[in-house]
Amino acid sequence: MSIDNTLPASGDAARERVADRELVTIYEISKILTAPLDFHTGARQLLAVLTAHLGMRHGLIALVQGDGRLHVFGATGAVFAGSPAVLDADQGLFGQVLKSNSPVVVPDIAREPLFVGQDRQGRDGVALLAVPIRDGRRAIGLLSVDRPPEDNRPVRYERDVRILTLVANLLGQSWRLHRKIAEEREAHRQETRRLKTQLKGRYRVDNVVGMSKRMQEVLADVHQAAPGHATVLLRGESGTGKEAIAHAIHYLSPRAKSPFVKVNCAALPETLLESELFGHEKGAFTGATSERKGRFELAEGGTLFLDEIGDITPTFQAKLLRVLQEHEFERVGGNKTLKADFRLVAATNRNLEEMVQKGEFRADLYFRLNVVTLFLPALRERKDDIPLLVEHFLARFNKDNDRAVALEAEAMDLLLHCNWPGNVRELQNCIERAATMTRSDHIRADDLRCFKGQCFSSMLLNAEQNRCTPGGSFVAPPHSAGQPSAPPTFPIAMPPRHHPAAPKNGDDRDDGEFPPAGDGGIAGIPEREQLVAAMEKCGWVQAKAARLLNLTPRQIGYALKKHRIPVKRL
Repeated sequence: MSIDNTLPASGDAARERVADRELVTIYEISKILTAPLDFHTGARQLLAVLTAHLGMRHGLIALVQGDGRLHVFGATGAVFAGSPAVLDADQGLFGQVLKSNSPVVVPDIAREPLFVGQDRQGRDGVALLAVPIRDGRRAIGLLSVDRPPEDNRPVRYERDVRILTLVANLLGQSWRLHRKIAEEREAHRQETRRLKTQLKGRYRVDNVVGMSKRMQEVLADVHQAAPGHATVLLRGESGTGKEAIAHAIHYLSPRAKSPFVKVNCAALPETLLESELFGHEKGAFTGATSERKGRFELAEGGTLFLDEIGDITPTFQAKLLRVLQEHEFERVGGNKTLKADFRLVAATNRNLEEMVQKGEFRADLYFRLNVVTLFLPALRERKDDIPLLVEHFLARFNKDNDRAVALEAEAMDLLLHCNWPGNVRELQNCIERAATMTRSDHIRADDLRCFKGQCFSSMLLNAEQNRCTPGGSFVAPPHSAGQPSAPPTFPIAMPPRHHPAAPKNGDDRDDGEFPPAGDGGIAGIPEREQLVAAMEKCGWVQAKAARLLNLTPRQIGYALKKHRIPVKRL
């Protein structure tokens, strides 16, 4: 199927056949260069097409790389196939092509002194054609082929040079595209590596803030459970840091280099949650215009974190059970069974035992999840960690906002006496709010909402406890003997506040004297008993007790000293 370049002038039909072959050759080459192949594979297939369609016996595609030398990307034939993978770009025929940036034709290789570095034996009468591969106007490589003699007839090479130049232009465009894709892929890989390193550092178990005995026990359990493959169930109230612990388990496990995929089961309705986890086939439902992998497949080799797993419906619990047992599933709208290798970490703030008893949660799913269970303590059970957490949140706030905000001792004392039903998340929000709204570089007690009577989260405490556990007590390892539990906290019924412009001249009440009955005081009850009752009701927070008794914090402080009432530290 070689092209006869010695056609007579009258051979119109033959010329048409030659033109058709050239067109077919260009078509086949364009298909190769636009296919999703690596450049080496495409170069070898391209040379095979030139050999088959145009009768060119040997071929070579080489490109100049960063070291300034020609690197061979594809070679066909006995001569070029044995060529070294790296050629000199400054000498010989190839160097002349690159320097002149124009095609070079050698009618007879055996008689050409410029042709060095190749074995000339058996190549008498064989012509060599080399054309530059350009990036814009700059020569970045070359395409070279051998043309065997045509039955001792003279050959005109203009047609061959023309088609090889066209192929070289296509090669140049393809190389530019492959290089751009490779650069983008490498940038994406580096960014992914950077983000993984950042996440790994951020969610390292060493970065979990907590020096209390309860948190140290949790962290010890994390170190023990992370290297295994067993399912982990994280339990605790909302805001206790279950997601941070899940990240720590992943990055301490052998799956650390694989994906960490998280799904909030409470954020999606059942139909969307099924498609999100299992994936779907094209046409499975309205809007499914393409095939989509689910989170089970995306977590291949890594960790799947299912948050709020106690909020899924009983119907979906049955669908989830098989995946957790066999790691086998089908996409929505599909019938092909897929397998996925992932480790499950689940989290909930619900009382699963009570839900099982009520029939709201499947017992078999409960037992499948309840393999390694870690109980995360509420913040009120580890108040020793509050100063460390406050320091951590303030450091992050100062870094993000280029400020130097600090917390005064009186404000810290107030934070230590709060019960924090929202746990660490509530404390973080409280610190960020106070640091944002303070007009100085110091957070004082009056910068906190609870000091101003604007923090009503205490009324949520009992509701949160009842949500988590039967009877309001969380199912967790018991406290040490003799360790007092936190007293119940109730919303404080605030009396009507009076805001006189200034005390009258006749009002000679000292700083430690109570207001008269009807003005916040209670007739018939001694001052000392009023003080003790108010402090007990407010959890021994002086600022709250002062508002309850319609006193200033300074007045209640003097009153406590006057009646010699020791302040309890809860």
